[in-house]
Amino acid sequence: MREISLHILDIVQNSIAAGASRIAISVTASTADDMLMFCITDNGKGMPPDLVGKVTDPFVTTRTTRRIGLGIPLLMAAANQCGGEVNIQSEVGKGTRVCATFVLSHIDRAPFGDIASTLVNLIAGNPGITFVYEHSVDGSTFRLDTDEINAKLDGVPIYNADVIRWLRDYINQSLDQVGRIS
Repeated sequence: MREISLHILDIVQNSIAAGASRIAISVTASTADDMLMFCITDNGKGMPPDLVGKVTDPFVTTRTTRRIGLGIPLLMAAANQCGGEVNIQSEVGKGTRVCATFVLSHIDRAPFGDIASTLVNLIAGNPGITFVYEHSVDGSTFRLDTDEINAKLDGVPIYNADVIRWLRDYINQSLDQVGRIS
């Protein structure tokens, strides 16, 4: 994948397929530590230990529609090629946490990409799922929680076109304030 935000989209899609009703995405960038990290934590069905050990193999998948699963192996390759790593923790019935780290300044690190569009598409396409997004750059943080937004919408659906336009603008303005990751 050409952008880290697309890796995030892929992992979140796995969480959705696992029946998660709450998905937390945290992104942290530190220029002092030369580190970029994202973690996705869900409350989906989780994976047994033997499957966690196999998900890095592109020929292992739980899908029945095709016999390969490239998301995690591609993420691992992207992280490894720029001095990072991927860590997966999962417990059956509790959920899964996937964290990926990258050396922020590494020449081979993929660009971060358009996280605002990624978030808006996830939120609009999955209105029954709570998404919590936290974006920190050098200690400055932006947090978005769809439960809080839904409470303020007072019955207007979060996938309403006007709400989606506002949401995209709100995310982009907030990212401009705390700092974008290139």
